[in-house]
Amino acid sequence: MRIIKVNATNSTNEFARELYRGKTSFEPICVVAYEQTKGRGQRGSGWVSNSGENLTFSVLYPKIKVGVNHQFLMSATVSLAIIEVLNKFNVPALKVKWPNDIMSARYKISGILIENILKNNEIAASIIGVGLNVNQTEFPDLPQASSLKLVTGVHFNLDEILKRITDELEEKLTQINAEVETSILEKYAKNMFRRDAVSTFQLPDETYLTGIIRGVTTSGRLNLEIEDSVFKTFDLKEIKLMY
Repeated sequence: MRIIKVNATNSTNEFARELYRGKTSFEPICVVAYEQTKGRGQRGSGWVSNSGENLTFSVLYPKIKVGVNHQFLMSATVSLAIIEVLNKFNVPALKVKWPNDIMSARYKISGILIENILKNNEIAASIIGVGLNVNQTEFPDLPQASSLKLVTGVHFNLDEILKRITDELEEKLTQINAEVETSILEKYAKNMFRRDAVSTFQLPDETYLTGIIRGVTTSGRLNLEIEDSVFKTFDLKEIKLMY
C-alpha cells in the first residue's frame, strides 16, 4: 500500500477525499499525519491526539464488494483487523465498543471513522480513518482514554504498527464479500465490549434504558435484549452506551 506522510493536516479523511476526486481506478493509499488539527470521530466528536506520539491515518480504498445496505461489514472487518494486529503486540483485554471504538479493558485506545463514497447506488470508494493512541501517556479531561504504552508499559515504533495495520487491512478488505458476511458478523459479536452483560444506555431524550448487548444486525444496528427474550435494535443516533 502506498503511504503518504504529511506533517500536518486538518483531517486525514479530508486529505484522502481530495486524493480521490472522482477517480475510477486507483490502488489503496494511506495518508498518515504527524499532526491532525481537526480530527473527527463518531457522533460528530473530535479526535484529540498529541503530535508525533500516536497514529492518525486514513486509507483510501477502491470499491468494496458489498452492497450499500451492508456497509457495516466493512466497519466490522476494520475493527477486527485492528484487534488482530494489537493482539500480536500483547495489548490486553481487547474489545470493540459498538460500532467501532477499540477498547483495552474499560479504556478507549482507538477510534475508527469510515466514510463511503457512493455512485449509482454503489460504493465507489471508501475512506477508512483511524486514530490510535500509541505512546501518549496523559489524557487531560479524558478519563476513559488510554494508549498502548499505558496498558502495556512498552514504547512502540509508530511505523511498525502502521505497517502491520495497513498490511492486515489490505488482506482482510480483499476478502470481503456477501458469502463471508455471517462469519465476520459472528466474530465481531464475540469481540463486542460488554456483550452479554447488563448495561445502561442513554436515549436521545436523555432517559435511560437497561439492556444486554447480544450482537448486531447485518446493517450494523445494535441488537439489545431489553427483557427476557424481548429484543430491540438501535442505530448509532438512537442510543449511547454508558460506562
